[in-house]
Amino acid sequence: MDDSVATVRSFNRFYTNVIGVLHEGLVRSPYSLTEARVIFELAQRDTAEVLALRRSLDLDAGYLSRMLTRFEADGLITRERSAADARRQIIRLTRQGRAAYSMLDEGSDDEVRALLADHSEEQRRRLVAAMDTIRGVLDGAPATDSCVLRPMRPGDYGWVIQRNAVLYAREYGWDGTYETLVVRIVAGFLEDHDPEREHAWIAEVDGEPVGGVFCMREDDKTARLRLLLVEPGARGRGVGGRLVDECLRFAREAGYKDMVLWTNDVLAAARRIYQRAGFELVEEAPHRSFGHDLVGQTWRRSL
Repeated sequence: MDDSVATVRSFNRFYTNVIGVLHEGLVRSPYSLTEARVIFELAQRDTAEVLALRRSLDLDAGYLSRMLTRFEADGLITRERSAADARRQIIRLTRQGRAAYSMLDEGSDDEVRALLADHSEEQRRRLVAAMDTIRGVLDGAPATDSCVLRPMRPGDYGWVIQRNAVLYAREYGWDGTYETLVVRIVAGFLEDHDPEREHAWIAEVDGEPVGGVFCMREDDKTARLRLLLVEPGARGRGVGGRLVDECLRFAREAGYKDMVLWTNDVLAAARRIYQRAGFELVEEAPHRSFGHDLVGQTWRRSL
């Protein structure tokens, strides 16, 4: 726990410095971070009750009252008693107040754009995914099963080879000859694939790769699904089904009439995915591969 506390505090010091919240005014304005947040909240609605505003932002009553008095003196807000309950005070931004909000909003956007400008698309994707993770954990929100599919990019192919080798060795005891096979399949795809008729995808959850699949040409009428992989921590989320469905969709649009795949009978989870996707077992035969006696299976479905 102590290490976690130190890490969170260190990150907080780092990030508050990066986004400049320790400066006297937010985005070079005359408003502090808290004042800017109050203006932002008021801009999201026509009117707001002081009590509701204080509760939503968890602000001290005296501190908020002094802030609103200053805003009123500067012409940013008007205050009046509620017609329904005279004990309640209603606030609304004036035209000048909304202009202040626009200035703060645009300035914040500009600062974030500047912060992101020197980083690659991949780095920005990782950053946003990490922020979503932090927010989800601290909000106490349940883990989501959101999965994003995207085309493979440089570096992803090495990940596919490495994860196939590691997972099949760990889960089934397959030897290095399986990794050799995966290397050959991936290398063949990279060296000589037709992007109009062959494609490969990575599945991501929270910005991290959790699966992959290839659609490759068998012949003019038949596509072959290859190297379907789902990380153990992502299984049961429908990731494998989405990868297979995307493969089928691409093959159909590329003009293929059928799709075929080869697997082994020990891969029960993968077999269930193929069955749900409409594949049917058309052939099986024993073989000795990857250091084990296996039963190879060919599955096929029309498109």
